[in-house]
Amino acid sequence: MKARGAVIHEIGGQWTVHDLELDDPQDNEVLIQVMASGLCHSDDHFVTGDIPVALPMVGGHEGAGVVVKVGSKVTRVKPGDHVATLFIPACGECRYCARGQSYICNNGAGMELGLGMDGTPRFHFAESGVGLGGVTRLGTFANYLVCHESQAIRLPDDIPFELACLVSCGVATGWGAAVNGGQVRAGDVVLVMGVGGVGMNAVQGARHAGADHVLVAEPVEWKRNAALDFGATEVFASISDAKQRIAELTNGQGVDVAIVTVGRVDGELLGEAFEATGKAGTTVLVSVGSYEKSITISPQDFTNFAKRLQGVMYGLCNPVADIPRLLQMYKDGRLKLDELVTNRYDVSQINEAYADMHSGKNIRGVVVHTH
Repeated sequence: MKARGAVIHEIGGQWTVHDLELDDPQDNEVLIQVMASGLCHSDDHFVTGDIPVALPMVGGHEGAGVVVKVGSKVTRVKPGDHVATLFIPACGECRYCARGQSYICNNGAGMELGLGMDGTPRFHFAESGVGLGGVTRLGTFANYLVCHESQAIRLPDDIPFELACLVSCGVATGWGAAVNGGQVRAGDVVLVMGVGGVGMNAVQGARHAGADHVLVAEPVEWKRNAALDFGATEVFASISDAKQRIAELTNGQGVDVAIVTVGRVDGELLGEAFEATGKAGTTVLVSVGSYEKSITISPQDFTNFAKRLQGVMYGLCNPVADIPRLLQMYKDGRLKLDELVTNRYDVSQINEAYADMHSGKNIRGVVVHTH
């Protein structure tokens, strides 16, 4: 099977588009014609080295498309089904899946290699035949991919692929950060730091959960203004600018939930969010950041104010249940998806697309594949 996709070769490098060869699906695998892929910030972290992976690698994990072919033992989907890709291959059987924590399924181990579940590559460079992995065992920056059936969830046929791909990662992660990670309740005061493709959905999740006040700290003016359409009640350029209003709303106590969804977090920024969090409040960390062990917070705040610091993977969602639910919310008019897509790109424009992300031009860019 021939494919064409964007590959990153080295840390700090540029994406390059290659002709690829793709293996047939094995027993429990599916071949997907990828129609659209979200340009998630996580893929950029593979370029910067913030998330170490085995390079070279086909990029992309936020995808939607059509099943073309299935292996002999596949039961979850069939050819012709519309599907979204799941970047965690949830087995449904390990102790975490059994406890409803499929976002940390044991099958997530080894994903940094990008290989199939058997440890071998599905992508190969067309010219040399050398194998390479795909991001999170997917590689949605290619117009075809092969993955395990546990990484494909069926979609309603009437959901546009350009929107469905966003729900497979960014929407579920952001929405779940507020609803599951922050456990936002009616009447809460919530602060969201950064409103890109994840943060804007944290805003939506907080309003859905019943927060009275959803404050946004975002340096890019047009994104601050857009956040008001997604449910933010007030917007500020920084946490410092928001401090007085937070004090007014909370009698000086601090917010009930602070959600960190900036492009890249460090210990100082996380400490600033924790400081803005009030008694018995929760600071939710979604952003990728340094592996250095340095967070500028006071241990006494944990004890004296009963605060909580909650890390979030995949919005703590069960994607098999939550993705269909989020799509139904969209169809019911209770979740904005169309407005998330700022610009569309061909895969050949992927470096331009990530430059646009870095310059603050996009809430979410989307690659629309050609076949």
